[in-house]
Amino acid sequence: MTTFSESSSTAHLNGLFQLQSSQQQTGASSLRERINKLKRLKRAILNHRQELEGAMWADFRKPAIEVGITEIYPVLSEIRYVCRNLKRWMSPQPVPTPLPLLGSRSHIQYQPKGVVLIISPWNFPVNLTLVPLVSALAAGNSAILKPSEHTPHTSAVMKKIIEQAFEAPEAVLVEGGVESAQALLELPFNHIFFTGAPAIGKIVMAAAAKHLASVTLELGGKSPTIVDETADLDSAAARTVWGKFVNNGQICVSPDYLFVHESRQEEFVAKLRQKLREHYGEDARQSADYARIVNQRHFQRLKGYLDDAVERGSQVLIGGQTEEAEDYIAPTVISEVPLDAKLMTEEIFGPILPIYPYRDLQEPIELINAREKPLALYLFSKSRKNIETILNHTRAGGTCINHNVVHFGNYHLPFGGDNHSGIGKSHGWFGFEAFSNARAVYRQTLPWSAGDWLTAPYGKWKQRLVEIMLRWL
Repeated sequence: MTTFSESSSTAHLNGLFQLQSSQQQTGASSLRERINKLKRLKRAILNHRQELEGAMWADFRKPAIEVGITEIYPVLSEIRYVCRNLKRWMSPQPVPTPLPLLGSRSHIQYQPKGVVLIISPWNFPVNLTLVPLVSALAAGNSAILKPSEHTPHTSAVMKKIIEQAFEAPEAVLVEGGVESAQALLELPFNHIFFTGAPAIGKIVMAAAAKHLASVTLELGGKSPTIVDETADLDSAAARTVWGKFVNNGQICVSPDYLFVHESRQEEFVAKLRQKLREHYGEDARQSADYARIVNQRHFQRLKGYLDDAVERGSQVLIGGQTEEAEDYIAPTVISEVPLDAKLMTEEIFGPILPIYPYRDLQEPIELINAREKPLALYLFSKSRKNIETILNHTRAGGTCINHNVVHFGNYHLPFGGDNHSGIGKSHGWFGFEAFSNARAVYRQTLPWSAGDWLTAPYGKWKQRLVEIMLRWL
């Protein structure tokens, strides 16, 4: 396969972009070609599976089974699903013809947007780089990938995967730091898919606006969880522990803060403690199943949030231990956190969970609605009334009832945020749609058209016809 130097110079990146642009100008790829690309990607991932496991352990001690479950499986399942459905998605989609346009047929043809840029984060580097790539290739685009510099071992393996699977005009991965991303954002891509923090999302959107490029922004925010008085506490605790502390809490859709009905709080905290012991033992630092904070900068950020809360009177109910040399923060549950503390004004993105009691469901609803719309919202409840109240009186990118995080894995559902937590949707059909232009095609099939009757010169009978159209058609 074609390879390029590691240079991320402006000239080099511009050359890659022009190469892919030329490829796009030759016309849209066929169904067979797109499926072939996806199958090549699948084979390359499987060929490098063990390397990916080793790389992610080197980057932040991510356990191999978590690599399989949360990184590799989502990409492979997305490929399988897309391949089964791509023929239908690519087919012209007929639409009805209004009576005033009698004598015509219309359909929607989904066409590639062109050359796309995928900028991915470090927390799920394989998943959040390659799942968007699957959608981009399925829609017939060429793609340049820019993964995070914070997981260099994983990026190096992904580069091998891309080079094994694709020629550069099809897809190429660019390594490097912020300078590489900035240089790429200067190029006139047709679409940019960005996953990361809202602050960087604003920069990406501003860069896209210079070229009127469309964007998909998968951002984040503070995703709340509510455990009401009817909830199954065993299930709620087990699933909250998994959703919050897998990947060391470095998940954009992990529970960021939690409300529990005051009548159940003490029991729920006890069950959280029990489930943490079952997951990670008495000392999570000794567990091979507990990852680490990705680097020293993020460790210091999180420790600073925790120290700030404690200094302001918060109570650590579980955990709280840290070890700077290992970028280790124990699974931590903390109460009485002031609402203006960093833990409650910033996305935590780590293994610290603030918990608040509530008496009436309106209390968490008001606090949630006073903030930016979250990427996800979770509710543990057996009450149909409470479930409907939350769904009808809050806004969020996605919601799980009696679970958390797992909606990300259902490729039949759209994934994405709302305003501050994201723009656009991804996964399955929604990812294909995001990377496609829905081209309207109108075909006049008869020699006459109803619209021909409404041309000048106008007269009384045409005025009557317009009145009929306005009233009835």
